[in-house]
Amino acid sequence: MAKITKKIKRIKVDADKCNGCRGCEMVCAGFHSVPKYSVINPARSRIKIVRHPTSDIWLPVFAGEYTAAECMGRETYIIDGKEYSDCDFCRAACPARDRFKEPDSGLPLRCDMCESDPPLEVPKCVEWCISDVLTYEEVEEEADESVEMEDVEFGLASMVDKYGWEKMKDAFSRMQLKD
Repeated sequence: MAKITKKIKRIKVDADKCNGCRGCEMVCAGFHSVPKYSVINPARSRIKIVRHPTSDIWLPVFAGEYTAAECMGRETYIIDGKEYSDCDFCRAACPARDRFKEPDSGLPLRCDMCESDPPLEVPKCVEWCISDVLTYEEVEEEADESVEMEDVEFGLASMVDKYGWEKMKDAFSRMQLKD
């Protein structure tokens, strides 16, 4: 496989500075609502603030890729009287939990760095972070050339995982007949 140089966008998190204001959750939810900023529902945010009581820190966690399989993590921890599981700090949207899933449809959410037209200089969560917890950077890395799924393919793959290929084919057939 050929090597290419890719521009990687990433958000660095300095958890030592986070005060748990949740402004990043609010602006993310508003930016991704349709139409933009019409609804501010943190359940639709692609970033979640998780409190880690043993260190008394607030940790921003960004939505990652969808995974069709559940992981093997089943341990439960009780910290300061609150119960935590292995997946409390996980970035993946998976069948085991509702975090990073669109509340109405159940489709997985993932951080898209606020891609829009026209492009933003930095993601909204970084722009609105008053404590400089989140910083945006672009770096170049060498990677294997590959074909990445587009958002539509990403959504369809999760629907196939949820409903099965046969139900999806039937639905597409019915939709095609309507045209």
